[in-house]
Amino acid sequence: MRSTDSLPDLSSWVAPRAFGPPRVLNLLFWAAIVSTALTYGFVFLAGLESFPSGDPRIDAVITVSVGCLAASCALWPLLAWSPSAPWGRRLGSVLFLAVSVFSLASNNYTVLILVCLATMNAIAVFGLAGACGYAAFLGGVNLVMVLLIPGDPLLIGLVTTGSALFLVLASGLVYVALLVASQRAERTRELLAELEAAHVELRRHADRVRELTVSEERARMSREMHDSTGHYLTALTMTLANAVRFRTARPEAAWEEVEQARELARDALTDTRRWVRALRPLQLEGRAGSAAMRALVESFDGGGARVVYADPGGWPSLSQEAELVCYRAVQEGLTNAMRHSGGDRVDVEVGATAEGAFVAVSDNGTGAEEGAARSGFGLRGLRERVASVGGAVSAENLPGGGFRLSVTVPADRTAPTVVGGAA
Repeated sequence: MRSTDSLPDLSSWVAPRAFGPPRVLNLLFWAAIVSTALTYGFVFLAGLESFPSGDPRIDAVITVSVGCLAASCALWPLLAWSPSAPWGRRLGSVLFLAVSVFSLASNNYTVLILVCLATMNAIAVFGLAGACGYAAFLGGVNLVMVLLIPGDPLLIGLVTTGSALFLVLASGLVYVALLVASQRAERTRELLAELEAAHVELRRHADRVRELTVSEERARMSREMHDSTGHYLTALTMTLANAVRFRTARPEAAWEEVEQARELARDALTDTRRWVRALRPLQLEGRAGSAAMRALVESFDGGGARVVYADPGGWPSLSQEAELVCYRAVQEGLTNAMRHSGGDRVDVEVGATAEGAFVAVSDNGTGAEEGAARSGFGLRGLRERVASVGGAVSAENLPGGGFRLSVTVPADRTAPTVVGGAA
């Protein structure tokens, strides 16, 4: 099937213009004029006579019809095509309506196109009332012309009049359809322009949100690094300064300070490695879901506590935002457990629920201080992230000691469930 995007745009051919008819009507008018001129030229050049001569009334009707065709050619470029057109152009439209009626005396089928065009012009300039007045004028003149030509029964005159009125009705409906199509095309172009503008604005807003998110994450990291790595570096500087001061008078104390500085440097290196692990992206070598979180857990193993990962399987399909929230929740839980818990074991569990997915990180340490689970900067940011995807967060101390962070997020109902945590 041919795509609609490859079709040419024909809306400009049917759209009304400020000082002229739609292009398709302009083409139709001049095609009718040229066809009529060719017909008359062929008749006269071949020596034929289309109409009987000798009757003054018939000769007068023929003369009037030919004159009307010439007058219509002169009036066509001067017609009005909107109610707000100058009065001179509207007067030209009135004259054109009259000319189209009298041109029917030629009995040439191409002249019927003039009737169609005159009907459309009457609707464009004078509305439906103008079209009804034109139809009444056309029917009356047509009956009079039938009565003036001898030999034509009244019944034929009534039939031809009814046919002309039907032609007016059909032409009016066609022009109204053209107007509706033109208006819809214009509205479609406006909507597309608005959609493009909204898309640009949405992209700009997404960029701003991304910048704010990065700024917030940097602020959190700078604060945490100031409290952790900065502390180690400050203590290391003071310890080395003491070692330099004691190197002559108290050599043993100086070596103790050096040994303490080495321990501080080792702790600072471990803490820095934790931050490097926390900055790893969501997709690790093409993995996502529970597979990506397993890789994240393995990267934390060996950082001072044993990390145990449990995955019962059946990881559901999540939106990209919810997937990232789960990953960040495990990341935040592991980072806090390694830095603050003081325990030697961290358990990470991920799996599916009836509504979506859950992740949980628990440790066997000393637990969090009163209110720290709510006031911590990292947990506040995590709560905001979880709330943005319609999930829930639970952060609490365990009865037997330790701390547990759990997050649940809803599943993406439009996608099938992914079993086994594959990307």
